[in-house]
Amino acid sequence: MGWLVKGTGSKVGTRVSRIIDEYPVGLAFLGSVLLSLIAVMGTATVGRDAALYIDIAQQVVEHGPNVAWATFDWPWFSFLLAGTRTVLHLPLELSAYLWCGLFFAGASALMVDCVRQRSPDITRWACLVVLAMPAVNAFRNDIIRECGFWFFCTLALWLALRWQARGGWLRAALIHLAIVGAVFFRLEALLLVPALALWQLPNLWSTSRRLQFFQFSLLPFVGLLGVFVSGALMSARMMIYLDMVDPHSVFASFQMLCDQFANSLINKYSQDEAGRIIFFGILATMAISFVKLMGPFAVPFILRRNWGVLGIYWRDYRPFAWVALLYLVVLVLFFIKQQFMNTRYLSFLNLLFVPVLAMGLAAFVREFPRWGKWLVVLGMLVMLSNVISTGAGKTHYVEAGRWMSSHVEPGASTYFEDGRISYYAGRGYVLPVLTQEEAMSPAHAGDYRYFVIEAKGNEPWLNDWLAAHKLRVIEHFANRKGATVVVIGP
Repeated sequence: MGWLVKGTGSKVGTRVSRIIDEYPVGLAFLGSVLLSLIAVMGTATVGRDAALYIDIAQQVVEHGPNVAWATFDWPWFSFLLAGTRTVLHLPLELSAYLWCGLFFAGASALMVDCVRQRSPDITRWACLVVLAMPAVNAFRNDIIRECGFWFFCTLALWLALRWQARGGWLRAALIHLAIVGAVFFRLEALLLVPALALWQLPNLWSTSRRLQFFQFSLLPFVGLLGVFVSGALMSARMMIYLDMVDPHSVFASFQMLCDQFANSLINKYSQDEAGRIIFFGILATMAISFVKLMGPFAVPFILRRNWGVLGIYWRDYRPFAWVALLYLVVLVLFFIKQQFMNTRYLSFLNLLFVPVLAMGLAAFVREFPRWGKWLVVLGMLVMLSNVISTGAGKTHYVEAGRWMSSHVEPGASTYFEDGRISYYAGRGYVLPVLTQEEAMSPAHAGDYRYFVIEAKGNEPWLNDWLAAHKLRVIEHFANRKGATVVVIGP
């Protein structure tokens, strides 16, 4: 990327190029912080998950940690927010954005440093990829557990590379400590243990490196014994994950999918192919999403000869490759069990492939210098488009919530179609038990004094319903694109 800057011929360009080459890790950290700041400043409302985490944190601050488990069975992120609120006295929402921003920045910096250790000649490209890739930038304005999961997983891999070079029991223990940190955010982080064990397995048959294998393996073995003794394997969330990887359960889910799909086909010969269509359809869907999340950095791989970097990745970044392989298996199992794939889950796979994308980009630029310049520019444009919000945002949610807080008594029974409105109303994140149709049906309409729903307020069906229940539209709130929330009451 430096050659692009040097092309200006100015002293400033030369200085910037030198900074990129000398301080790529610091640049990745500060660049990530800046991108997160830009993204958050353009955000109108928090997401559903964010409202849930912050609400739980508020309950923990007010009533103690035990209350969290009644709402969510993995509330460690909320505990972190509550602890930050207690120690630093910062608003919970601000604390959440600060932690997510720091986690994103830390993961970016560590990933660039991993590349700097193994492939110093492509470090600048890794810096560009990690800052511009949609897989990361698409979520910079969100408060999500994935940011902590990504950071601690990347930290574990960074520590693994350092331990491989220097050895030592303490460094091996630090790897597992980082994995435990990742587990507090998402339980999928446990796959790093078998992935890194597979990476170290060949050392078991090497006399000179056998000690290294035991340095890595002893602590997880002791931890596994502790888990069995404590009964942690019987927790609800752990049982869900164990069911996900259970071969019988997976096969039953897959068979059900195949049967449902086969019954929808008219041609009986096509019905025989239902299993293959489903399986390869899942892989194709994931592949398309994976490439999309690469953004313009997928372009170099149009050339078949650039695929050779996968061999270099397996040789020089084997711990990354093993984690990516096992994580891909987990994603496929999840897709089979749940029949959907959130791009947030897939993004971690893209993050693990940053060295591959950097190597592919470097190879492409060496071969096509002119096209390379345009690819860099395109990457930067994609980066800005991902973090600069031009949409209307859900400002009407905030306005409706604040109006409810000021004009309606807190104890009044209210149906909120979206829990974020109740969050901004100061009532916490209320998960709707009923759909809008169910809540407004004759069986349940009498249970509520107020209804806060998404509607224009002049729909014929709504006018008829209002007349039948002797209610009216008290207030309505709209964003600049016309999306509207109405408050219905007596």
